[in-house]
Amino acid sequence: MILVRADASVAIGLGHAMRCLALVQALRDEGGEATFLMAGAPPAFAVRAAAEEVPVAALAAQPGSAADAAETVEHARAVGARWVVVDGYHFGAEYQRALVDAGVQVLAFDDHGHAEHYWAHLVLNQNLGADADAYAAREPYTRLLLGVDHVLLRREFRAWDAAPRPVPARARTVLITLGGSDPANTSTQLLKSLALVPGPLAVEVLIGGANPHRAALEEAAAVSPHAVTLVVDAHDMAARMAGADLALAAAGGTAWELARVGTPQLSVAIADNQRPAAAALAERGVAVGLGWHADLSETAVARTITRLVDDAATRADLAARGRALIDGRGPARVLDAMGLVRTGSAA
Repeated sequence: MILVRADASVAIGLGHAMRCLALVQALRDEGGEATFLMAGAPPAFAVRAAAEEVPVAALAAQPGSAADAAETVEHARAVGARWVVVDGYHFGAEYQRALVDAGVQVLAFDDHGHAEHYWAHLVLNQNLGADADAYAAREPYTRLLLGVDHVLLRREFRAWDAAPRPVPARARTVLITLGGSDPANTSTQLLKSLALVPGPLAVEVLIGGANPHRAALEEAAAVSPHAVTLVVDAHDMAARMAGADLALAAAGGTAWELARVGTPQLSVAIADNQRPAAAALAERGVAVGLGWHADLSETAVARTITRLVDDAATRADLAARGRALIDGRGPARVLDAMGLVRTGSAA
């Protein structure tokens, strides 16, 4: 049994909770059990957790507070959890220490060394360029799980084994996917840029269950010269991603999913923690970087998209590099480090 302490909302998105759900799915596939403790789970996430038969309990305390840590310890003891998994930037040094001092084994997710000190038994940073130097202030027992070998993919992506799609001379199908909530409504910005790209294009916009911008997206879709379809809270993400000739995506967990299925991507950073990830994706030739969401220019983005739409060789290279980077065994490696799967099963 593991207890996951993570939060989700329109402001912070679903990313933290969804990558924890990927770990939980892998544990469930090994016959293990899990439960979530959250400060208000969005309905879209609650539905996904229920589909895995994973309970979601409501946190009473202020998120990230000492009271939160105490409530988490109490809940872990009540459900008999061997591990507590924490994912969020409000789970800093003192929070981790409170859990450890209470005798709890802790796995802490991290993206950029946000805590002043690391007390967790395991620290997971699944990003390209993850560096042990960012975690110099850690306990002697703290083990680091760094890099894309530990990328947490949901079941449909772990199991993906379809042959690579032929790369068309000109891209015709374009996917836009900006995460569960897309706080700044970057999807609408990208739709407006696509309107400046010569067609015909078939555009599919995946809208997360916590996205509050549906009306704006419908308006932009209605005036687009392309055929635009809006899909809310899709449950067949792998197939939809693999079916696209090109994707415009956030530089978060979605980037690893697109890489896994071999879809060439243009990435945009929509959160501060995605800035280094976006740069690393571009440096490794896995994505073409569009930059920071607030700095996007409709015409400049349109020019970049147009070049890639017409450049089959670059799209083929992006797809191949992505497939080579992500092997789908990250969850098994993490569970192995936690001692929750058979030794050697995560090779």
